[in-house]
Amino acid sequence: MTLPVLIDAPELASLIDAGTPPVLLDVRWALGDPNGEEHFRDAHIPGAVFVNLETELAAPASKESGRHPLPSIQDLQKAGRRWGINDGDTVVLYDAVGNMSAARGWWLLRWAGLADVRLLDGGLPNWESAGLPTSSGSGEVVAAGTVTLRGGNMPTVDINDVAGWNGVLLDARAGERYRGEVEPIDPVAGHIPGAVSAPTVENLDGSGRFSEAKILRERFARLGGTDSVAVYCGSGVTAAHQIAALAIAGYDATLFPGSWSQWSNDSARAVETGA
Repeated sequence: MTLPVLIDAPELASLIDAGTPPVLLDVRWALGDPNGEEHFRDAHIPGAVFVNLETELAAPASKESGRHPLPSIQDLQKAGRRWGINDGDTVVLYDAVGNMSAARGWWLLRWAGLADVRLLDGGLPNWESAGLPTSSGSGEVVAAGTVTLRGGNMPTVDINDVAGWNGVLLDARAGERYRGEVEPIDPVAGHIPGAVSAPTVENLDGSGRFSEAKILRERFARLGGTDSVAVYCGSGVTAAHQIAALAIAGYDATLFPGSWSQWSNDSARAVETGA
């Protein structure tokens, strides 16, 4: 990936002040918290548009495809135009949870062919801690965009291919879910045989920002290398955050969109537990 993954709060603020703001998308979502739009109305970066992860960044859930299947390119294009995106635009996404949910939108838009898509490092908390202004309410009305999207610009792997993955397979969920000690959402606890535990939260520093590229390179080297890397999580959301971290470190990676929610619903698939 040649273009930057991140933008920091001062740089974003300077673009807004100069009258050349990017398309700004607020992906306020967290597992177990369905009130993202309410949080957006409470406070958001001026000019941002709220994005609903469940309905705009995913197709309907199913046992066969997982909890957050990829949306069709037609539906994603309709959403992108509602958000005001035109061809060639720079897009910046953020959330309030270290970009754990915003990364899904970052990955999808790059998958769909947009070149300059970035994450606001540290998200809304970092923006606020820098003393920068927020707005409340439902947000500004934006002019419809004309962007044309085409899928397939980021690599993916399906459930059959990931079963025989000949490379490093990273499990981005919390360690206790990987080990099978708990499973609060999906029907079976454990992990895909051969996967390596790589909790996504360890991509961040103490302030909710991504660790430096050198630190991330060292982390992924310890986890088994950076050649032929595939990533999964519970439903393909935080796995996108792992792919963003790998991109910051200078590496490409493949997403298994169905992730554990698809794998664990297929009784024919083997499951491992423990470390």
